[in-house]
Amino acid sequence: MTVAVFLDRDGILDEPVADPVDGRPESPLRAADVRLVDGAAEGCRRLTDAGFLLVVVSNQPGAAKGKATMDDLWAVHARVAALLDDEGVEIDDWRYCFHHPDAVDDELRGPCDCRKPAPGMLLAAAAAHGIDLPASWMIGDRDTDVEAGARAGCRTVLVEHPGSAHRRSGDAGADVVSHSLRGAARLIAAP
Repeated sequence: MTVAVFLDRDGILDEPVADPVDGRPESPLRAADVRLVDGAAEGCRRLTDAGFLLVVVSNQPGAAKGKATMDDLWAVHARVAALLDDEGVEIDDWRYCFHHPDAVDDELRGPCDCRKPAPGMLLAAAAAHGIDLPASWMIGDRDTDVEAGARAGCRTVLVEHPGSAHRRSGDAGADVVSHSLRGAARLIAAP
């Protein structure tokens, strides 16, 4: 079976930006705002070199909330992928949940089994790629990431990105806590 590292996107691979409504750091809504987190590409390369499949699993409710269009969200995705590619990183699979329980668009209103903390994106990727979930890891910067990973049966890493502190309670129960994807990769991929 395949071993994987599931990665949240915002705060792990790319830097959060100020939300246009409340000013809090959130997912970028425009491709022009996308910047990689320092050391993210290095962390991804280390994990790939250690034999892990890389799968991004990310909630992206911007269109559901009426803050962006689906085209905007796909443009952000393309920019993140291009910046990683420029650094020699290829993500093996990208999985997004575009739903939100309070969506202004009826088609994007939940409930769903993919929105973290539900483990649906991880379980679907595991089925598609033959992933050994207990031997795999979920890396995220929010309590919901840790919960999704645990519910899928993975080991978990909580990255304490300063921009997502408002999304953490302090008691997520992660197996490992790190300050960056780079640091998490060193721990996971250690010989």
